[in-house]
Amino acid sequence: MRGGERVLERLLHLYPEADIFTHVYAPEAVSETIRARKVRTTFIQRLPWAKRFYQKYLPLMPLALEHLDLRGYDLVISSESGPAKGIITSPDALHVCYCHSPMRYLWDHFHDYHENTGAASRAAMPLMFHGLRQWDTASAARVDAVMANSSFIQRRIRKAWGRESSIVHPPVPVSEYAEHHELASNFLWVGQMTRYKRADLAVEAFNRLGLPLLMVGDGDLAGELRRRARPNITIKSKLAFAELKRAYATCRALIFTAEEDFGIVPVEANASGRPVIGFGRGGIVDTIIPEETGLFFGEQRVEALIEAVRSFEKWERHFNPEAARTNALRFAPEKFDAGVRATIANAMSQR
Repeated sequence: MRGGERVLERLLHLYPEADIFTHVYAPEAVSETIRARKVRTTFIQRLPWAKRFYQKYLPLMPLALEHLDLRGYDLVISSESGPAKGIITSPDALHVCYCHSPMRYLWDHFHDYHENTGAASRAAMPLMFHGLRQWDTASAARVDAVMANSSFIQRRIRKAWGRESSIVHPPVPVSEYAEHHELASNFLWVGQMTRYKRADLAVEAFNRLGLPLLMVGDGDLAGELRRRARPNITIKSKLAFAELKRAYATCRALIFTAEEDFGIVPVEANASGRPVIGFGRGGIVDTIIPEETGLFFGEQRVEALIEAVRSFEKWERHFNPEAARTNALRFAPEKFDAGVRATIANAMSQR
């Protein structure tokens, strides 16, 4: 249950009678809201170890999607960060794509994935992905309207697909977060400890700063980061939701080191009345107001993060928690609902 699943849940709220189509379905891994719906899968569900290694079947996904029978549906919404938009609808159906991102591994992140995969995959990727890029662009042309989850993704869509899109920010349950009357002395980092999240920047910067940092998350790099972290850094694999909300509400500031497509974590911090010190690229440019609800650093370098923390210590007394909470309300679920409805109404009017 991550950002894509939150979007799916809200779409189900908007369309209570909708069916779900997906490649692979693990009921035990999703919410009751999703389990309550009719879920149909492609043939990939029946392939060996599909629930665990579904990414390995990427070359078969275009074929699997085009094999789905969507006759009888007058509205199809694809939720895209892989090849979901590649389905084929009837001529009279309206197909709207909610795009979290064009496939990163095909486009601007290709070289990162290529460098960090195994030898066999590294050898196969250039030829295989060339064909997938052609299919990805061709399938984008079949969509009637595209929604981007941020201005960053809007630019990526324009570059990869040559399509214009409306911006509809994903729903964040901001009402579930609240301010706390007492603050702790620590900073906070939250996320998966994977390479692109750049948790290593936070560890190295706070090793040098000596300031207390709580890091919440797990992933491939968690063991290495625990070994590198000095005693002023506490790393926890996960927190119960009540504990996580308290961690947000009592931290001096959230440290956000990733370049995210949207990034829900900074919004959750602002909804808790706390500021953000973040890498100033990606979706965070839409969500955080510089020198009002947070501060940006311009490069994913340890020195840049250290300088930003030191600037924050001078600026901290000017921060207004109410301004942060007001800012977070821009991303409430009702705003998402309105954006989806407006995009669909506009697409219908142009048919």
